[in-house]
Formats: sequence, C-alpha cells, structure tokens
Amino acid sequence: MPNGRQQVPVIIDCDTGVDDALALLFAVRHPGIDLRAVTCVAGNTDVDGVVRNTLTVLERAGAADVPVARGAGRPLIEAPRSARHVHGHDGMGDLALPAPRRTPVDADAVTLLRREILASPRPVTLVPTAPLTNIALLLRTHPEVTRNIERIVFMGGAAGTGNATPVAEFNVWHDPEAAAITLTAGVPITMYGLDVFTRVVVPGDDVRRLRASDEPGARLAGDLLAHRPAHPDSRPDDPGEDSGGLGDAGALCAVADPEGLTTHRLPVEVSLAPGPARGQTIVDRRPRVGESELHEGTREQTLVDVGLDVDVQRYVKLYLTTVEHLTS
Repeated sequence: MPNGRQQVPVIIDCDTGVDDALALLFAVRHPGIDLRAVTCVAGNTDVDGVVRNTLTVLERAGAADVPVARGAGRPLIEAPRSARHVHGHDGMGDLALPAPRRTPVDADAVTLLRREILASPRPVTLVPTAPLTNIALLLRTHPEVTRNIERIVFMGGAAGTGNATPVAEFNVWHDPEAAAITLTAGVPITMYGLDVFTRVVVPGDDVRRLRASDEPGARLAGDLLAHRPAHPDSRPDDPGEDSGGLGDAGALCAVADPEGLTTHRLPVEVSLAPGPARGQTIVDRRPRVGESELHEGTREQTLVDVGLDVDVQRYVKLYLTTVEHLTS
C-alpha cells in the first residue's frame, strides 16, 4: 500500500446506473480499497436489471470474483420509481453491453451484507450509491453489525436544491423511510449529496481518451461518462457537450481520499410527511437555535458529516489515474 496505509474494507450498495458503474470501476481498481461485496437494490432501474448491470461492470473491470447479491425490489412503503429517463432503458446508457457470464450469489443482499461485515477483520465502510432500502433492512434486522461498521458514506440528500423534487434528492426521495432509519442507526455517516455531486466533472478531452482506450474497463468508463453530460439540460449526443459528471463515483473518491471533501458536522433529518417536502434532507446550517426551539424545546437530531465543498481537480485526477492504471 502507498504510504504504508492499510486498505479500507468497502461494501457498495448500488442501483447500477451509469454513475454507479463509474463508482464500481473506481472501487475495484483503487489500491486503497478492498471491495468485499456489492449488493443491489431497485432504483435507477428494476433490481434484476441492477444485478445484471453490476455483474457486467465487474466482469469488464476484471473483478468477476467480487460477490454480488440481489436485494430489495421496491422501497419500504412507496412503489418503485425508476430513473430510466436519465440512465437509459437498461440503466446503463443503452450501451448494448453483453450479458454477464455469472449469476449473483445464493443469498439475499441483507444476508451477504451481514456476513461480510461481521467477517471483516477490520471495520467496514459501507458506500450506498442508491436508495437506502437494503441498508435500512440490514440495520433493523441485524443491529449487531453496527459494531463492525466504521462509517457509512452515502450518495444522497442535499443541503440545497433537490433533483427529484425542488428539495429532495432522488435516492432519499425514492425511499425516505429507509434514509431516516439509516441516519438514526448510531453509525458515523458522511453525506455526499447534490451540493458536491454535480460539481466533479471530467473534461471532454479526458472522456475522449478513455473512449479510445484498448483496455475494456477504461473504455467503458469513457462511454459511461459520454452518456452522462456535465449539465442536466444537455443531450448525450450534443457535440458541444462532451464532458461527463462523475456522480456517484465521487463518493468512492471521498473514501479513498477524504481530504478532498470538505464536510461540516450538522443536524440532519429526513422529511417523511406527505407533500412537496417528502424526502428532503433537512440540514440545519443555522449558527444558533431559532424561535421554534425557544418556544417548543429542542429535538434530538442526528449529526452528519455533510459534504459542502469538494476539490474538483483533485478528484478528477484521482479518478482518471485509478481507472486508467490498474496499479496506481
């Protein structure tokens, strides 16, 4: 390991997804990450499509031995609501990738999560890049796992503007109850939300270089980035828009290099009531209590390390170096 640091044991819970695939490619190739397992949940596409996409990406990245498990096919309460309009009909930018040669393990996601967490010789970092349904089911069913979880670094939420609604980010909005359970489980949590998610963009020259690579994993990263334009209003086929956002992969960069992410420890809660604010991560950034607390008393809220700034160039360089060089 560089600088004598030990690898970080990591389990990714994902809804693969274009940018989940970018995250997987990074995780299997970064020398500081020991990817112990991947669990799948409905989100960007249906859960069977997520399993297929995950297995395909791992094979393309040369990591076909990483165990993969199928998880929840719908949120705890809501009906499933996909994001195919963003990720393509197959969830992977409709790249027509070959079907995977293997199948998931003969265990559900919660069982695999419990097994891998408790078996790890060092506390595990969980990185959910998807709705938190699997994680909530794990924490409610097997609360003993918390003793061997170092931290949860999740892609989700927003301190400012949402994307699924004006105030709610997709992963939290898709299953707000699961997010609320996860945030209150007593595990240290880092929120890699939309406030930093949208900012880490790979320039067009780098995307084109990746797409021209002879190495299958790097080439796939380029094709995925080309499908994920930096600006939401741009079309993937727009010749003037050839840069690509890292999206979920930024959360894995934050695990490998936490100093590139500026966080503030702030009270956070999830809005669960019906209506336009459902799924909002309410981040209290006030310097002092307000009239509500003075009149009604303070409420106990979870303190979360909320990502509010990111070193964009640092993470872009980290991602490219890792994905293009199998031993960086």
